[in-house]
Amino acid sequence: MATSGRLSALTGALFVTFLWSTSYVLIKLGLEEINPVAFAAYRYALASIILMLFVFYRRRKLNVAVDIRRMSLLGFTGYFVAQGLQFVGLYYLQAVAVTFVLNLTPIFVLALSYIYIRERPSSIQLMGIVLTLSGVLMFFANDAILVGESVGLAAALISGIGWAAYMVLTRYYLRGDGESVIVLTTCSMALGSLMLLVTAILTGNIVAVSYDGWATILWLSVVNTAFAFLIWNHALRTLRAYEQSILQNTMLIQVALLAYSLLGEALTTLKVSGIIIVFTGVLIVQMWSKPS
Repeated sequence: MATSGRLSALTGALFVTFLWSTSYVLIKLGLEEINPVAFAAYRYALASIILMLFVFYRRRKLNVAVDIRRMSLLGFTGYFVAQGLQFVGLYYLQAVAVTFVLNLTPIFVLALSYIYIRERPSSIQLMGIVLTLSGVLMFFANDAILVGESVGLAAALISGIGWAAYMVLTRYYLRGDGESVIVLTTCSMALGSLMLLVTAILTGNIVAVSYDGWATILWLSVVNTAFAFLIWNHALRTLRAYEQSILQNTMLIQVALLAYSLLGEALTTLKVSGIIIVFTGVLIVQMWSKPS
C-alpha cells in the first residue's frame, strides 16, 4: 500500500504526464510556424529565466551551492538532447509516433538504474514493464514506418536515451537531502537552454514569432516546463527512476486521445486494446513497488 508521501509523488508525477501530453499537441501546432530548434530554445530559455527569478527571490532560504559539472551534464542530457531532439522528432512525425518511440525509454532507465544506482524492479514489476511495452507494440502493430521518417525516428530515439540518463542522474543526485530540487532544476535547465540557444544561433535558426506563437511558448514555458519540471523532479526524491519513467507510458493513452480529438489522428480497435494493456502494466509497476 502506498504511503501518503509516495501517493503524493505519484499524483504529482501523473499530473505532469498530462501537462506534457498537452505539450505534444501545442508543439505540433506551433511547429507550423516555428522551426524545432528555435522553438525548443525559446521555450526552455524563457522557462529557466522564470525559475531563476524565483530562485533569486528565495535565495536566502535555498541552498544555492551549484556543482557546474553536474548541472552541465543534466542540462545536456535532459534539455539539449532529450527536449531538443523531441521537437525535431515532432517536426517529422505524428505526435503519437513520437510517443511510441519515447515509450521505449523505461528500458533505458531500467538498465541505467541497475548499472549506476543499483535500483532494480521486483519480479512482478518487471512483468508489468514487459506488459506495458507489449501494449505499446500492439498499439503500433499496423502502422508502417516510412523511410522518409527515419530522421524523426532517430531524433526521438536519441531523445529517449537522453531523457533516461537525465532521470537516473536526477534520481541519484536527489536521493539525499542535500540537493535542492528547485536549484537543480533551474541551473540544469538554464545551461541546457543556453546550449539550445547557441545551437539555434550557429545554425541560423533564430526566427521571428507571431503573437499567437509567443502565447503558445509562454504557456509551455510557465506551466508545462517551469512548473511541471519542479513537480517531476520533486517526485524523484520518492519514486525510483524506472517507476516514474513507466508512468510516462500513460502519455501514450493521453496523447492518443488528444491527437484523435484535436489533430484528427486515427484511433483503431487495436490501438484501444494497446492502451488498455499499457494502463494495466503501469498499474502493476506502481502497486507492487518494493520499499525504498
